[in-house]
Amino acid sequence: MFFVQTPCNIGDPLESLETPALIVCLKSLDYNLQKMTEAMKAYPTVKFRPHAKTHKCPMIGRLQIKSGAVGVCCQTLTEAQAMVEGGIEDILLSNQVIGMQKLRRLAGLARVAKVSVCVDSEGNIEDLSKAAGELGVTLDLVVEVNVGGNRCGVRPGDSAAKLAEKIQSLPNVTFKGLHCYQGNNQHVRSAADRKAGVDLVVEKVLLTLKALKDHGIECNYVTGGGTGTFHYEAASGVFTEVQPGSYVFMDVDYCQNLDEKEQMVSEFQQSLYVLSTVQSVDPDDRSILDAGLKALSMDSGVPKISGARDLTYHIGGDEHGKVIPFGNLKVGDLIWLVPGHCDPTVNMHEWIVGLRDGKVESIWPVSGRGPGK
Repeated sequence: MFFVQTPCNIGDPLESLETPALIVCLKSLDYNLQKMTEAMKAYPTVKFRPHAKTHKCPMIGRLQIKSGAVGVCCQTLTEAQAMVEGGIEDILLSNQVIGMQKLRRLAGLARVAKVSVCVDSEGNIEDLSKAAGELGVTLDLVVEVNVGGNRCGVRPGDSAAKLAEKIQSLPNVTFKGLHCYQGNNQHVRSAADRKAGVDLVVEKVLLTLKALKDHGIECNYVTGGGTGTFHYEAASGVFTEVQPGSYVFMDVDYCQNLDEKEQMVSEFQQSLYVLSTVQSVDPDDRSILDAGLKALSMDSGVPKISGARDLTYHIGGDEHGKVIPFGNLKVGDLIWLVPGHCDPTVNMHEWIVGLRDGKVESIWPVSGRGPGK
């Protein structure tokens, strides 16, 4: 018989945790959830669908819905399946799902939840219609428009309208609207430059909406935006839904953005950390931590050592991190690391340990983790 072994127990003190451990400060998580609820009150006609690719955890998804979200976005079928199994009833899979086996899995989710998915090719639309028909469900399809990210998506304008027409010609699928996300804008440092980037996106959305109208197609759904820009999309008068995700956790990269006053962004608090232990010290040079490439994503830079501006983290390999200078650290000291990029860091861990007042209050499985299936 297989038993699931949690990494700790409710009520355990911080000092007893095995490291490296993925930690969420629940006080800051609560603050971020409430802050987003308050922020969205300024845009009463715009809905809020946070991106679950950040946490991959249905428990956090349910907290987001409790705080006003209409559902969640997912980037992989694995994430979507985890959310549905965890009780989330409204899913937008903001990516293309290719291959009949995966499409049948997707259609199966539509038996128990409201499911929509992005498309950017006629062949994929035909396959989705077939898979949905086999399982006797209807899937809402969202045409993805390339508004500058240069990943998936069709060109703005007529190309999107032609796909919408294709959807309307087939059974078991419906045209829901447009997906217009520009991820590069999220990490532009200047607020003015981020706003200018969103203005360009809005131009492309308007062009596409005009093309749809010219083809006689009504569109009442435009979704996009992220933690770095959602205020601009929500205020644009064009977007009907925004999908920030990182706001629940934050990370080193996002916290380098500047606000309108050219100060470091402070709307949301850092809540996600990787807890690490000092395992070796060379007092003339460095301290060695037990958190390396297997515990932290370095794609957006190295983590920051919380509360120690004079110390810097250096990559030490798969299982090690170096702290230089050694900083008078001692073997056994606990070090709080702020991840450079929260999403892929979470993907490396099986559990999120929620701490409040120095004790474990929650232990949540990262049930949507994986390479992207």
